[in-house]
Amino acid sequence: MDRRTVIKVLGAAIPTMYLSQLAMGADYRKDVTFKPDWSSLENYKVPQWFRDAKFGIWAHWGPQCQPERGDWYARGMYMEGSDQYKYHVEKYGHPSVFGFKDVIHEWKADKWDPEALMDLYKRTGAQYFMALANHHDNLDLYASSHQKWNSTNVGPKKDIVAGWEKAAKKRGLRFGVSVHAAHAWTWYETAQRSDKNGPQKGVPYDGKLKKEDGTGKWWEGYDPQELYAQNHPLSSGSEDNNRIHQQWHWDVDTGVSVPSKSYCENFRDRTLELITNYNPDIVYFDDTALPLWPISNVGLEIAADYYNRSMSLNKGKLEAVINGKILDEQQRRCMVWDIERGQSDKIEPEPWQTCTCIGSWHYDRRVYDRNHYKSAKTVIHMLADVVSKNGNLLLSVPLRGDGSIDDKARKVVEGIADWMETNGEAIIGTRPWHMFGEGPAQKEAPVLHAQGFNEGKGKPFTSDDIRFTTKKNDLYAIVMGKPEKDSISIESLAKKAGKTKRVRKVKMLGHKRDVEFEQKENALEIALPKDAPFNDIAVVFKIS
Repeated sequence: MDRRTVIKVLGAAIPTMYLSQLAMGADYRKDVTFKPDWSSLENYKVPQWFRDAKFGIWAHWGPQCQPERGDWYARGMYMEGSDQYKYHVEKYGHPSVFGFKDVIHEWKADKWDPEALMDLYKRTGAQYFMALANHHDNLDLYASSHQKWNSTNVGPKKDIVAGWEKAAKKRGLRFGVSVHAAHAWTWYETAQRSDKNGPQKGVPYDGKLKKEDGTGKWWEGYDPQELYAQNHPLSSGSEDNNRIHQQWHWDVDTGVSVPSKSYCENFRDRTLELITNYNPDIVYFDDTALPLWPISNVGLEIAADYYNRSMSLNKGKLEAVINGKILDEQQRRCMVWDIERGQSDKIEPEPWQTCTCIGSWHYDRRVYDRNHYKSAKTVIHMLADVVSKNGNLLLSVPLRGDGSIDDKARKVVEGIADWMETNGEAIIGTRPWHMFGEGPAQKEAPVLHAQGFNEGKGKPFTSDDIRFTTKKNDLYAIVMGKPEKDSISIESLAKKAGKTKRVRKVKMLGHKRDVEFEQKENALEIALPKDAPFNDIAVVFKIS
């Protein structure tokens, strides 16, 4: 048997912290650098590959895409009167009879073609690919010896993560996994409810079912509590659907229901096995800081083990990246800060990432029907702005429940690919200049609240807005839109500007000849070539 098979067979019998040791041989622990505490993790340095990458594609795809009714479906379907509840009752039946476990059973992923999709994503110039490994719905999308509810046993009966991993690495993309399941404990609390009105009043939903309740059903032999994890008292204020946002950080003062030790350790074991078996370059945690911190140390144990493993596999060189959210200053030195659906308003001292989606995190047919996807132009503007501030953009492209990409989402991706084919050198492998840009939009940049969710709240970019990136001795000026005049004026490159060198040459990416310019006292004036192939998204000038 190979190492992966050995680990799969024996994993449950091996102490968790030694799964990685088995994968690499008995000498794995000789050069341990990181310990499971914040002060030790501060020794982390962001690897060069991530600093260069700048752009990644994410398949935030799992069983919650099957109903095609938007994000957090497995929670919302248990909220009486909500849109997803009404939709669920009409499409599937009452959640006391047809719960989310049964949605998983419906999910077959029969049109999923990771090879073809990765060809498309590769065209965009993306340098890494992120696969959803599990979501708050608690289904592992890989062969898991610690979670019987996984995609190789139920639903599509396919190893989704393995399929993505093979396709990504085959094309030279760095591979990542996103892990969200730490919150299933509280997130699924709505499944403990029952209707307060109507003919099913008082009839419990399926959130408290036990293994013995499955006799004669499709899920016979499976324990629903291993999926729902609801054999516990509710969090304080659980009846308030929005209270979960206040309790996302595991602060006992908020009245959050504290997970059991076995729940925390099982999450750790599942995650370490995922890392060992699929060798991700990056692990994204949808958590404040690290999973289950501070009520448990398992998140710190995972981080230390992952970093040490990376160093052992790479001859002492740390190549691993962890994404975490809502980090304090110390924690931002321990991992890469992720801002969800938002961005910083300044150049950050450490590399960071923003994650967003062109539509809903989980597929929503209404977004398609209403033509509400982000355009390629919007995505490229966000990418340029983020990269100018020392960040990366991780972009989720929604997939339908069956695993296919719809025509409108494909068009957005192809639009990104077309622009990047000409202008990608101004993005990939670049670093920030001493200032990120100029123009009216930066004067009205939205404030970053709760370290995210300020996306789309600022003034739209126009051709009066410019973002800067650098590579070696070249400066790239990214003009955010099709210029409306015969010339571009860049005040930051004026002769009188304190940190500006003499401009020797200007080229427009996609145009063969050098561009005429004049570096004046108050600005660098660039004459727009009349025969240049302008696009409506952004024009890039390479300044030497």
